Amino acid sequence: MDSAAARHTGGQSGTGHAGGSAFASVSPAAPPAVSPVKPRRAVTAIHPPRGPRAERVRPAVRPGRVRPGRGAFPLPAADALAAAVTAATLPAAPLPPQATAAAAVLLAAANAALQAQGGLYRPRLAPSALLELPALAGRTAALWCGAAAALAAAAPERALPWNALLAAVCLHTVLACAGRGLVHRLWRRSAVRRPVSTLVVGPADGAGAVAAALHGRPEYGLRPVGIADPADPAAGEGGQLPVLATHEDVRRAVIQNSVRCAVFTRPPEADERTAALVRLFHDHGCRLWLADPAGTAKVTGMRVAQPADQLWGYAVQPLLPRPARPLERSVKRIIDSALAALALLAAAPVMGACALAVRLSDGPGVIFRQERVGLYGRPFTLLKFRTLRADEHESATRWTVAGDRRMSPVGSFLRKSSLDELPQLWNVVRGDMSLVGPRPERPFFVAKFSTVHPGYEARHRMPVGITGLAQINGLRGDTSIEDRARFDNHYIDTWSLWQDLWILARTAASFFRFRLGGS
Repeated sequence: MDSAAARHTGGQSGTGHAGGSAFASVSPAAPPAVSPVKPRRAVTAIHPPRGPRAERVRPAVRPGRVRPGRGAFPLPAADALAAAVTAATLPAAPLPPQATAAAAVLLAAANAALQAQGGLYRPRLAPSALLELPALAGRTAALWCGAAAALAAAAPERALPWNALLAAVCLHTVLACAGRGLVHRLWRRSAVRRPVSTLVVGPADGAGAVAAALHGRPEYGLRPVGIADPADPAAGEGGQLPVLATHEDVRRAVIQNSVRCAVFTRPPEADERTAALVRLFHDHGCRLWLADPAGTAKVTGMRVAQPADQLWGYAVQPLLPRPARPLERSVKRIIDSALAALALLAAAPVMGACALAVRLSDGPGVIFRQERVGLYGRPFTLLKFRTLRADEHESATRWTVAGDRRMSPVGSFLRKSSLDELPQLWNVVRGDMSLVGPRPERPFFVAKFSTVHPGYEARHRMPVGITGLAQINGLRGDTSIEDRARFDNHYIDTWSLWQDLWILARTAASFFRFRLGGS
C-alpha cells in the first residue's frame, strides 16, 4: 500500500526559475481613466537551498480560515435590527411586551436564515441595496406571511389583520434596504482607505486588463501586486506588474506580500497548475474570485456562487470553499481510533506470527522505524515489520527495494501480502495517521516531488493514511507520482465518511492478494 517506485510523468522538472520572490505594490497614484497595466517578468530568481538543507522538507502551511466576507457581520446585524424594529412597532401589537421581544428575536433569526439561503450575505465587489431590493422584498413578505400564519394558528384571537401585515412587510423592507445601503457605503469608503493585496491569475494579456481595472478603480478594495501565469512562463516581458511563473514564486508572494485575495481570469480547473493555485490560495486563507463572463466555471472542492456581481464590466463570482465540516473530521478521528484498536486486537495472533517469522528468518530487530511526513508537513515515525536489512540513509533516499537480494522469503511474503503494514495500526491509534488518506512519504522524496509536481505539497492537507484512493486504483509500486498526487487531492477535495468506508471495503477485499514489487 505504500509507495515503492516512481515514473515522474507529466510533471515539470527542475526547480522554480525566473519568478518574483518578493515585490512591492504597484505605483500608488491611479489615473482617472483605467490605463493598461502591463505585466513584467520578475528578475529575481528563486533557487532551492544547497547542501544538506536541500533535502529538508518545507513544512506545509496549515490551512488558513478563509476570512469572512465584508458582510459576514454588519449585514446580518442590519437585517436583524430591521426585523426587531418592525416587530416592536407593529400597529396595535397583538402580543404582550415579553412575547413581542421573543417574537422579535425569532423573526430576526428566521430572517437571517432566509437571507443567507438566498445568497444575500455572499461577498460582493460592487454591492447595491437597490439591486437587492426585489430579493429582500420577496423574502420579507414570505417571513411575515409565515409569522402571521403561525400566530393565527397559535392564537386566533391575536391574528394580524391584513393592513398590519402589509405595513410590517413594507416597513421591514424599507428598513432593511436602508440599513444595507448604509453598510455598503461604509464598506466602499473603507475599501478605498485600506485595500488588500491581490494577485490576478491567468494569461498575462487578460490578467493585465483585470489588473488595470482594479488599479484604476480603488473602490473595489483590491490592490493588484502581481500576475500569476502558470501556463506561460515566458509571457509578460516589460511593464509594471511582475509575472510569477512557478508555484513556489506564487507561494512566496502570498506570504511576503500578505496577499488576501486572488482573481482568476480563467476557469480554475483549466489545468492542474491553476487548480493547484486554488488550493494554495485557499490554504493561506485568501478569498477567491472568478472573472468569467459565461459564469459556468467550476472547480473541484469549491462552490461557485451564481453570478450577481461585476468588476468594471467583468462578470465576477466568488469561489467559496466547501465547509470544513469539523464535526465530521472529529467523527473520522474517533472511527479511526476505534477501528484501529479493534483491528490491533483482532490481528494480534497474525502480528505475533509475523514477528516470530521475521525474528527466526532475519534475526533481531522485528520492527522497522522510518521518518515520514504527515499532516501539515509534520514528521512522525512510521512502523512496519522489517523485511530486509538496509542502511538507514539508503532506506531514506532509495526509492524502491523491490527485488533486493537482501530480502528473505519471509520479507518478500510480508511485502506482497501487505502484512508488513499491520504495525501502522498503532500509528493510527496514536494519531500520527488515519486509516484512509494519502500515503506518507519520506522527507527526501517529499522535498523532491514538491518541486516537480505542483499539487504534491497539497496532499498534506489531510492526515496520511494506511490506504487511499490512489492505492485502490492500482497506483502502487512503480507508478506515476503525478497520478498519485491527483488522486490524493481529489480524495481530499471530495472527502466524506462514506467515501472512507468505501475505500476501506475495497482495501479489505484485496488485502491478502499478492502483488508484485513492494513498498
